[in-house]
Amino acid sequence: MNLFGMMEASGSAMEAERMRAEVVAANMANAETTRTASGGPYHRQEVVFAANQGDPGFLDSMATATSGGAASTLQSLEASALPGGASIAPGVRVAAVVEDPTPPLKRYDPGHPDAGPDGYVAYPNINPVTEMVDLMGATRAYGLNGAAVEAEKGMITSAIDIAKS
Repeated sequence: MNLFGMMEASGSAMEAERMRAEVVAANMANAETTRTASGGPYHRQEVVFAANQGDPGFLDSMATATSGGAASTLQSLEASALPGGASIAPGVRVAAVVEDPTPPLKRYDPGHPDAGPDGYVAYPNINPVTEMVDLMGATRAYGLNGAAVEAEKGMITSAIDIAKS
């Protein structure tokens, strides 16, 4: 991993967690929406994360630039460069925002404009407690990744100060 690889990993995680917080906010804002453009009640959205493939990086560039015994040394180094034997910087991305498949909640309210012939209204199946827990998790993960970026910036600054003296 290059010097800024950890910042890239934390930055991608911060982007993903920001999106997760935005989706939770949209869920909370639409918790009582009984009619959408598609005709039914709002469906809760969920964020799906996936591993970021990243850039192959320095070791691959060195392997293509060298030949012979140095390449085999680089391949063995490459296999142990990152956890799990990966040769690319880890990270995360938002793979998709999907609808929650749970059916809507039915509430008896015959005076509501969206009530069916039986007097029941279909409301989104959104639990405010679940949404707040998701929001707290996203906020905490965002903050921790921000702290990791600040720690790495401090380490880089210290390394520069050491190099100056």
